[in-house]
Amino acid sequence: MRSPARSPPRLAAAAAALATSAALLLICGTWPGFGFGFGADSASSSARRASSTGGAPPSPPSFAYLISGTGGEVARVVRLLRAVYHPRNRYLLHLDAAAGAEERAGLAAAVRGVRAWRERANVDVVGVGYAVDRAGPSALAATLHGAAVLLRVAADWDWFVSLSSSDYPLVTQDDLLYAFSSVPRDLNFIDHTSDLGWKEHERFEKLIIDPSLYMDRNSEILPATEPRQMPDAFKIFTGSPWVILSRNFTEHCVHGWDNLPRKLLMYFANTAYSMESYFQTVICNSSKFRNTTVNGDLRYFVWDDPPGLEPLVLDESHFDDMVNSSAAFARRFMDDSPVLKKIDKEILNRSSAVCASLSRRRGMDVDSCSKWGDVNVLRPARAGEQLRRFISEISQTRGCS
Repeated sequence: MRSPARSPPRLAAAAAALATSAALLLICGTWPGFGFGFGADSASSSARRASSTGGAPPSPPSFAYLISGTGGEVARVVRLLRAVYHPRNRYLLHLDAAAGAEERAGLAAAVRGVRAWRERANVDVVGVGYAVDRAGPSALAATLHGAAVLLRVAADWDWFVSLSSSDYPLVTQDDLLYAFSSVPRDLNFIDHTSDLGWKEHERFEKLIIDPSLYMDRNSEILPATEPRQMPDAFKIFTGSPWVILSRNFTEHCVHGWDNLPRKLLMYFANTAYSMESYFQTVICNSSKFRNTTVNGDLRYFVWDDPPGLEPLVLDESHFDDMVNSSAAFARRFMDDSPVLKKIDKEILNRSSAVCASLSRRRGMDVDSCSKWGDVNVLRPARAGEQLRRFISEISQTRGCS
């Protein structure tokens, strides 16, 4: 957590909780405009639904991606979108308040400029930015907002995936769709543990205020002056902030048809790094969803010893370990790092995809493909087989402990 730039006001814990919780709900309920492609039912999604009916074999699954960035990261967001693009999926791109209106307009223009994305209408851009601090609950608010938008714009995706501009895929989308075809579509891939260790005092007994919930610009996290007791109405779980959530569980968190998601949203409104605990605590305290939990996030990280707040930056020295990790995504990468070019060339440019002429063209150039093949026909590579075996293996053990 960053140190505050100034001495925080002496706020009573109860008043702090009330104020920031109200702001969190306000942000989650806001529907910003879209720079491109906002529609509840695109032609491509209608076609996919039609193709999976009439006694035909089940269609492959589809993913809904939330890709987030900040100021100066338009190119990184577009590069990541290209790397994870597939016509079966939905995509929502969000730049926070640090980006400014011109950058958001530039991102929307970049999306419109790619014929494949424009014609498929499966890429949307959030047209209004707001402050986000990953150390505070504003990051959770942004994630829930993105999930709510993706639920609204398309009814046919199966899993929600959150990525940042520092992430990159380690498999093609054909590989990923193929691997997830082997498991039930109600599974949730959430790294979790109930062993809180030092976090019990530092994260859950200490209260914080996230000004990004009620200020237009990103601001320093403020510590409140009073601690709180550990809860006894629910059990806290923690883990990785990077999750892959089923559509059913995403709807549960967004719509909150019982009181648990809403109650926990209030609780975590004053918790540092709440993205590391909210989804874990909701699912592990829910009798309906607990046994749909797979303890893994399918990410590749390298941590320092002792670990810091962020994983180490990945480079070419990590490439072989990444390829053999059975992970679907990795982080963190520097902008335009040579290892990204290596991933593009040696992993993502394999015979992936649905683009009929991809084997003769540059794999990252989405618009170079004049025609798309059958989006229901997957062409996985060795990495897809490896990921499928790994997902099937870890999915045998479900639940929370």
